[in-house]
Amino acid sequence: MLDSLSFSLPSIPPRLAPRSSPHPSALPLLITPLQSGHRRIFRRRNRTNMSSDHRRLSSPANYSELNDESDFETIVSPDGFISICGFGSLLSERSARSTFPDLIKFRVAKLTGFRRVFAHAAPIFFERGIAKPETKEISSLSVEPCEDETLIVTLFEIQKSEIPAFIERELEFRFLAVQPTTLDGKPFDNLAVLCARSSDEEFFQVRCKGSKEIYFQHYGRYNIDKIWRNDILPCRVYLRHCEEPQQCRLRQLSGSHFPCRP
Repeated sequence: MLDSLSFSLPSIPPRLAPRSSPHPSALPLLITPLQSGHRRIFRRRNRTNMSSDHRRLSSPANYSELNDESDFETIVSPDGFISICGFGSLLSERSARSTFPDLIKFRVAKLTGFRRVFAHAAPIFFERGIAKPETKEISSLSVEPCEDETLIVTLFEIQKSEIPAFIERELEFRFLAVQPTTLDGKPFDNLAVLCARSSDEEFFQVRCKGSKEIYFQHYGRYNIDKIWRNDILPCRVYLRHCEEPQQCRLRQLSGSHFPCRP
């Protein structure tokens, strides 16, 4: 899929400075056009469960894709809250509250059918000066479907009014509605939002609506020509923020669920 999306950028200087980055009009972006007679190139999950009965899936391994704000609203609880699945630094309640200060019901949960991966470049690491492109230590954490895998996650609720800001902040991800369970396997009453691995093609076509200007605002100004990739390493500072709460959870549980790279 990614073969149809390519960028050509100048070499990356040792210290990236947004103001010296090329304007998006200078990026020769090549997108293979979608033709009406061809199948859509984006993977879309079965949405038959997107209904009033969408609160419970038949199996924790099942999931549905949330494509826009109206899809998010299908899993809002009767009292106006939506559940979020946290991983990485969001295993820490303090870290979660730094992003969602009004969250409620923070607790530990289990999610079946997914694994953690370091597979995408994060602009915030460049903004804060903690990315190391020379060693490819630029990756943040995401998750991807993986049969027979189980994650320890956190679960918390945010208000329905926070959904637009959440979507904008986590724009590079594919949003999934998943069924987390308690540690002893009992499903929670409501489905939760999970930020999952996406693709460059989907990000450009769907999130950026095919606009190089929008892409430039999010990634191009940091000379990031490829977002989702398999040849990058975790940002070290971010990794510490992920590892510390994970160690705390491992004191409560046996076994490891965190794929640390050497």
